[in-house]
Amino acid sequence: MSGSDTPATGRRPARVLIIDDSALVREMLTGILSADPDLEVVGTAPDPIIARDKIKALNPDVLTLDVEMPRMNGIDFLERLMRMRPMPVVMISTLTQDGADTTLRALELGAVDYVAKPTQRLSESFDQLKLEICSKVKTAAAARVRGMPSARPAAAPAAAVAGDPARFGDLDVIAIGASTGGVEAIGEILAAVPADAPGIVVVQHLPANFTGRFAARLDATLALKVVEAADGAPILPGSVHVGRGGQHLEVARDAAGRPVCRLVDGPAETGHLPSIDRLFRSLVPFGRRAAGVILTGMGRDGVLGLKAMRDAGALTIAQDAATSVVYGMPRAAAEAGAARLELPLSRIAAAMLEPIKTPDGVH
Repeated sequence: MSGSDTPATGRRPARVLIIDDSALVREMLTGILSADPDLEVVGTAPDPIIARDKIKALNPDVLTLDVEMPRMNGIDFLERLMRMRPMPVVMISTLTQDGADTTLRALELGAVDYVAKPTQRLSESFDQLKLEICSKVKTAAAARVRGMPSARPAAAPAAAVAGDPARFGDLDVIAIGASTGGVEAIGEILAAVPADAPGIVVVQHLPANFTGRFAARLDATLALKVVEAADGAPILPGSVHVGRGGQHLEVARDAAGRPVCRLVDGPAETGHLPSIDRLFRSLVPFGRRAAGVILTGMGRDGVLGLKAMRDAGALTIAQDAATSVVYGMPRAAAEAGAARLELPLSRIAAAMLEPIKTPDGVH
């Protein structure tokens, strides 16, 4: 497709630059992306040094970026890019245990999404891979990229919402759900939460071998105790429980009435396992003693559950359009009347810790 061609949608194709040291992968990605009428591959580069010049010359809308490359690795390049010229990036990563840490670091730095690195042995999974790559690159091209986030201190932000423990009212548990762009957003919110806050449960759409590493990375930098959720684990003040990839996370009460985690096997709901909707629905019996937060992401996962929480009297919050990397789930929540408040990311931590003091609909 030439730069002058326009797909049936009437929009010009998103311009893609592919950065990968493997000629085979560059050729494979070029073929996959060029076959989509909404995408145009404007160039390729075998390393970040060459890519830097091509970005200036070609002005792409989105990059696909490998990690292991000569002269400069993809993470170092991404960090520099997000400081100097923030733009949408989709990482091409190996979804191994080591690859999980690298990919999570890329998402923390501002990469919009990631896909598994194509191999020569694709066979029956090739059609699914094509759909995933094209979908994620198109989503990234339209994403709102904020650039390199500031450093995340653990203790200093907590003072902004610290004080009398009674400030939390009767709040027992806070649930946060996110998808595309959520790794960075969740980290920013939790960095502003004091160590004695009500217990928090999180569902972030990630594969099974990523969620434990995500929890560990958060735990290493925050005042809160962050763990991957375990069945029956008590949700204590100052703790954060990250839902495991491959199992639903719910919240129940134990015999003493305290909130605890419940892990439930599939099937997927709204296309996801764990599902944000499943988590939010489990909190409906908590009424005003729970709060729900829906963050950046594609689709509608969490919308119906958040609406049920609001109808039961819970505080419910959606991230606003200006600070969402992908304003999909929060938009759907706002349009469905599921959110009492729509707030920028920087105001969500303080707001979700405020007990409800006014009737529903009065802020």
